[in-house]
Amino acid sequence: MSYSIDLSGRVALVTGASSGLGAQFARTLAQAGACVVLAGRRTERLKTLRSEIEGAGGDAHVVTLDVTDLDSIKSAVAHAETEVGTLDILINNSGVSTTQRLTEVTPDDYDFVMDTNVRGAFFVAQEVGKRMLARAQGSAPGTFIGGRIVNIASMAGLRVLSQIGVYSMSKAAVIHMTRAMALEWGKYGINVNAICPGYIDTEINHHHWGTEQGKKLVDLLPRKRVGQPQDLDTSLLMLCANESHFINGAIIQADDGFGV
Repeated sequence: MSYSIDLSGRVALVTGASSGLGAQFARTLAQAGACVVLAGRRTERLKTLRSEIEGAGGDAHVVTLDVTDLDSIKSAVAHAETEVGTLDILINNSGVSTTQRLTEVTPDDYDFVMDTNVRGAFFVAQEVGKRMLARAQGSAPGTFIGGRIVNIASMAGLRVLSQIGVYSMSKAAVIHMTRAMALEWGKYGINVNAICPGYIDTEINHHHWGTEQGKKLVDLLPRKRVGQPQDLDTSLLMLCANESHFINGAIIQADDGFGV
């Protein structure tokens, strides 16, 4: 007996889709049958990813999105729904970080992280959530009542890590944001959950794992390894599945045991 998750007929918006985890999330959802809307600032990279997904038989579209700009958020979501229909799934993935001691953090550093990771994530989810709520309440058309919102937090939101204190603070806020949204929106069939990835090898940090500092960090991990983006596929699909209606407000640690 086999089991598969089929997202055919669902439309998924993925923020921060131009690289790293966002790109992998988009590929995974497309492979499961969803129509994916690739959102981010680097539109040329999004177009390249769209071509890759379409070449593999998937359905992908591109919208320009800057999560630090409220007008951009509203425009991107409206554009997505005009082009491909109502949004059923949101992967709220955009995020940034800085590496420094807390005494070295400037107001600009603080705002850089918080504007994207907290403020941006909140207003993206709010804009999509409003539309999901309108459908659930019968004030907007749509065949799928409810929705799935997956906020990408971090194990740093559960376990504070040295020299990325502000990032840890921002992801802790995303975790509480997830719970607040799950509480308010769950009765409308909108399930809001979070994934907290551990250390994942992406193009942004790939060079780091070969450095002396990176090797020391890997040696501290329970199984002496970093994860790959595809290691999050099963968590993502579980939370997006039509069958996941009983999972709401969950904070999934996908960190290979680092937070234990």
